[in-house]
Amino acid sequence: MTFGPVMSRLPELLDGALDTLVLSGQSIAIGLAIGLSVALVRVNGPRWANIAGSIYVEAFRNTPLLVQLFLLFFALPFAGLRLSANTAAVIAISLNLGAYSTEIFRAGLLAIPKTQIEAGLALGMSRFQVMRYVVIVPALRIIYPALTGQLTLTLLGTSLVSAISATDLTLAGSMIESQTFRSLETFILVAILYIAMTFAFRLLYWAIGLWLFRRRVHTGDAAAGMMLVPGKADL
Repeated sequence: MTFGPVMSRLPELLDGALDTLVLSGQSIAIGLAIGLSVALVRVNGPRWANIAGSIYVEAFRNTPLLVQLFLLFFALPFAGLRLSANTAAVIAISLNLGAYSTEIFRAGLLAIPKTQIEAGLALGMSRFQVMRYVVIVPALRIIYPALTGQLTLTLLGTSLVSAISATDLTLAGSMIESQTFRSLETFILVAILYIAMTFAFRLLYWAIGLWLFRRRVHTGDAAAGMMLVPGKADL
């Protein structure tokens, strides 16, 4: 194996890796927002909204991401809507992640006992406060491992966008391979970069989980301690 011709094009691979990170970040942010919104509608919304959410989830979970990319990029122009390759990629991946994360969020929401919600309301909390502190945060703790695993798969799934010529690491590797004819060497480096990005994302998720959940635990312990310590009026 000769890595020289490929290593000389390393800046192009790094640019492709940066494009993949940007694409993943945008898609994850939009996809999680979609997933949480649809999950809340399916759990607490009217029947018609639950049905619409179910149709969306089943449509995107039972078709390949590559097919969804093709439909958005090639079929929408027939309806008068032409999207750039990168825009179509972000929309397709966001909708795909939204469908999968909907079911993950819904599982967490359904795991919260109704008595816990009723207790929050009985304490005088608003519905927004109950949803935020009593439902969403404890549900997120339950689903966090499954959710971060799905986000990692989303990062790796961005490699499919090269099929519609959206800029990413795989497309950069394909262009270098076609010009240097060093297929094995090129995709060995591409694989190494994907592994590095995956571990970086997993480290980020671990740090976020450590900060979020330990902070919540410490806050909860402090609140519990305040409830147990008698005030001046009790002495």
